[in-house]
Amino acid sequence: MSWLIKVPSSTSNLGAGFDSIGLALNLYLELKVKRAEEWEFVPASACLEGIPRGKDNLIYEIAEKVADLYGKKKELSPCLVEMKSEIPLARGLGSSATAIIAGIELADILLDLNLSKDEKLQIATDIEGHPDNVAPSLLGGCVIGHYDGKVNCTQIPVKGVTFVAVIPNFELKTKDARAVLPNEFSYKESVQASSVANVSVAAICQGNWKLLGEMMNKDYFHQPYRKSLIPHYDELHEYLSLQAYGVFLSGAGPTMIAIVDDKNVFNTVRQWKNDYPDYQWLSLHVENSGVYVETKQEAVKQD
Repeated sequence: MSWLIKVPSSTSNLGAGFDSIGLALNLYLELKVKRAEEWEFVPASACLEGIPRGKDNLIYEIAEKVADLYGKKKELSPCLVEMKSEIPLARGLGSSATAIIAGIELADILLDLNLSKDEKLQIATDIEGHPDNVAPSLLGGCVIGHYDGKVNCTQIPVKGVTFVAVIPNFELKTKDARAVLPNEFSYKESVQASSVANVSVAAICQGNWKLLGEMMNKDYFHQPYRKSLIPHYDELHEYLSLQAYGVFLSGAGPTMIAIVDDKNVFNTVRQWKNDYPDYQWLSLHVENSGVYVETKQEAVKQD
């Protein structure tokens, strides 16, 4: 018996939706899993070269945490795991969140836990600390979440737009991006910041992408601070905003994402690529199905 686990990537924060709004994108982490004598993680994509190949791999560490949570650590039998990924590491596209979801799914199938989606979401959010990356990768679509020890999420359908990722050739670690954020806001600043976030949610619900773009430019929570870590931010933001509904920093960065009407995306992105050839450009859509797990029975040879 073997298993296939396929986890979509995610973008989070969406301007003022800091640590609370994210959506799944059609880039994937894929695991092919089968029983083995010892744990081994084999990278089958260039972006995964150099990852830990044994029990120090993040996916195993997450699976072990889940097993320990249910008192089944000793029952987590070794596997050979072939890993493929289309998700650039440390670029703000949820690569660590996909690993967390993959690790939970791996524990679930190996230990026959039969966890519900709510249980998986609670575990993932407890590990990550906020739901905006892990919830979309698990559930799919656009997810708005709240976490205070218990996670609450709601999904919103998204259609008619393409999320164009502009990926630079350098990494930005989340811990470095967190370090530049303020420790507190004044009461007045908090009211302004939350009102921008509230209107952002309403705009997503209505599919009013122009309004969402305006709110993204008014973000108080993270973009004004993190853009200092991204040399190209102001120039690229101004350039993309001429033709996009809105532009935002994906996750902790350094990837930026422009929201573009599906009808105009081909010609628009072709022009952008021509003007800024040093970046990787990906035209992405919302993945509405979330994580996918398939069990494969090995064929039995007949004598």
